[in-house]
Amino acid sequence: GWCPLSPTGAQTTQLLVEPPWRPAVLWDRVTLTCQGSGTASATTWYKDRRHLWQQGPSHVTITESGTYTCDRPGSGHSPPVTGPSCPTDPLVLQVPARALVEGDTVTLHCRG
Repeated sequence: GWCPLSPTGAQTTQLLVEPPWRPAVLWDRVTLTCQGSGTASATTWYKDRRHLWQQGPSHVTITESGTYTCDRPGSGHSPPVTGPSCPTDPLVLQVPARALVEGDTVTLHCRG
C-alpha cells in the first residue's frame, strides 16, 4: 500500500512512496506520488533542490539517488524523500516506511 514517508505536519502536500519500504535500493522500482490540494497537473518536481520539471505528472518513477520534493499550488512543498541508493553491504534489511509504535506487527524484507 501507499505510505507517507514523513509525518503529516502543517504542510498539506505529501510524497507517497511505492513500494513502502526503507531504505530504497537501486534495484527497486520506486514510484513517488505527490498528494495534496491543488491541480495535479500543476505539480512541480525537484531533485536535490533543483527544478526537474513544471506542470508535470502527479507521480514519477525514480531510478537515481537524491533528495526529492514536489510542490502543488496552494498547498506548498512536500517534506523531502530520499531516493534509492546503492547499498554498501551485500544484504539490506528493509522496514516499513511508516511510523511504528511498540506492539505493531511488521514485515521485514531481507534483500540481497
